[in-house]
Amino acid sequence: MSPGPAKILYVEDDPANRRLVRQVLTGAGYVLLEAADGLSGIQVAEQECPDLILMDIMLPDLDGYQVTTRLKSLPELAHTPIIALTAKVVDSARERALIAGCDGYIPKPIDVDLLPYQVSEFLAGKCEEIEGGAEERLALQREYTQALVVQLEEKVRALRKVNVELRHTDELKSKFISLASHELKTPLAVIHGYLTMLLDARDGPDPVADETLDCSLMGIARGVERLKAIVEDMLDVIRIESRTLRVHRGPAVVKEAVWAAVRKLESAFQERSLTIEVGPLDGLPTLQADAKRLKQAFSHLLSNAVKFTPDGGKINIFAQVTQGAQVNHPCCPISSAGDFVEIVFEDTGIGITPEEQERIFDLFYEVRDVRLHFTSKTDFRGGGLGLGLAIARGIVEAHGGCLWVESEGYDVERCSGSRFHVLLPIES
Repeated sequence: MSPGPAKILYVEDDPANRRLVRQVLTGAGYVLLEAADGLSGIQVAEQECPDLILMDIMLPDLDGYQVTTRLKSLPELAHTPIIALTAKVVDSARERALIAGCDGYIPKPIDVDLLPYQVSEFLAGKCEEIEGGAEERLALQREYTQALVVQLEEKVRALRKVNVELRHTDELKSKFISLASHELKTPLAVIHGYLTMLLDARDGPDPVADETLDCSLMGIARGVERLKAIVEDMLDVIRIESRTLRVHRGPAVVKEAVWAAVRKLESAFQERSLTIEVGPLDGLPTLQADAKRLKQAFSHLLSNAVKFTPDGGKINIFAQVTQGAQVNHPCCPISSAGDFVEIVFEDTGIGITPEEQERIFDLFYEVRDVRLHFTSKTDFRGGGLGLGLAIARGIVEAHGGCLWVESEGYDVERCSGSRFHVLLPIES
């Protein structure tokens, strides 16, 4: 035992319990060290070498049994008394604590008058023993070992899952760097090209022609607008991921939001000879939603339909009122019996394989090989940052709705198409 007041380490995740024991034991003249979880408890014990350890069993990471077994395996702590101080009062809880290496067991709620005397007894060398014969001890030891193996297996499985997610994140990071370099390089090249034209014309023998000036300024404006859109998409992704995307609710008319998205892509329909049909939307109820964000989500969905529908194809948009209880899709967990507006974006495009029908909503995900990426918002199978569908889903979910896709599969020849469903709640 160290000279001076005895150092007691209390490993407990509940701040109220730590506060109570601190008041009792410091009032009795002890120095109290604290740890809020098992890993921190091991670290503090190794650094401070306390004279006694009070161990809660139900800890958030490693449980008290595992921490005790680990501490008893360290030479400098092998003889340090460890006392289980816990509300775990199931059958054999005391015996399990002793099997794990504890030297004693104090159940909760603690007796504040008795606790200092109990601690002094264990500091003086008191050590409880398991009652029963060798066979009972062996059975308890076997049970404890099996429990450790099961817990180890669960942690290994969890680590494997985390490792897969980390690898996926690393792949997304690499894709993002590659895609961002493509996407940012194109508008920058446009701006640089037109600025060069202006500078060359300025330094030439003749003044800049109005036509050249207008063309150059329009090209620069388009490039800047594209850069602005890329940056805004990135910011929206950050807001969605951090759950800070704000929707400013007000009366929103679905018909107006749909037609605003359609008008935004009118030139693409003409260039690609795509037919766009919008069903009657007049009878739909007015939503309490962010009209600007709805237009943004619909524009991303429509742009996706344009990119994956061959020239001469067809895109349909229609809507209806439906009940949440009637929706039966695994990607839409809504089970409310309330009314919803369902907007469907249907195309005659190349379709989506079943295994990709959920992954396409992942950030930076591209169906095609990133090495074959080429920048375009409207060309057939043109590339982007892979953010549009993720942003569309984030906006819909921020309104309390859901977004999913249905497709018979990927087929470039037959073009079975895809149907994106948007479900938005009708609120009074």
